Amino acid sequence: MTPIPVPGTHPGRRDLRRSLLAERERFAASPSAGAARTALSQHLRHVLGEFEPTVLGVYWAMRHEFNAVDALLADPVSSNFAAAASMALPYAQRSPVQMHYRRWDGRPPQGVDECGIRSADGPLVVPDVVLVPCVGFTETGFRLGYGGGYFDRWLAAHPGVTSVGLAWSGARIDEHQFQVQPHDQRLSLVITEHGVV
Repeated sequence: MTPIPVPGTHPGRRDLRRSLLAERERFAASPSAGAARTALSQHLRHVLGEFEPTVLGVYWAMRHEFNAVDALLADPVSSNFAAAASMALPYAQRSPVQMHYRRWDGRPPQGVDECGIRSADGPLVVPDVVLVPCVGFTETGFRLGYGGGYFDRWLAAHPGVTSVGLAWSGARIDEHQFQVQPHDQRLSLVITEHGVV
């Protein structure tokens, strides 16, 4: 999967996001998606084995994102690791705009946050490692998300946390296509099906 060519020197984030999401949907339906999921899962398990988080912040996958939860819980070793590490799901609030993490036991969550995304109802926790879905990413670790700013706000408030972006390789954005803004938070690293960026 090659990076998406986006016309123009500095395309608006909305247009860039739209192009990346359309490409991600096409990729998810392609014959190569299965092998990419397997490869990204292996890279993720290796990285988490290096970090050994105490509390791992995961996310509930949507819109053809890489499903890190399935990848971790489907593998017996990773499943034991995830249970030992303790997991947490984000909960997004619309007013005021903010996000926090709630401890999660790995069972299908019954609740949703104020953005309509599945979330847990456990106690509030602060993970030491968080997995962050990326609509797009740069080689230097900046991320394009859905535009709500939830992860950026949370990461800005927790500068010591290790942030691991997860994306398909085709979501890579050339540096000249993405103007970093003051609120953008650099990820610790990004993992694709090709390995660690």
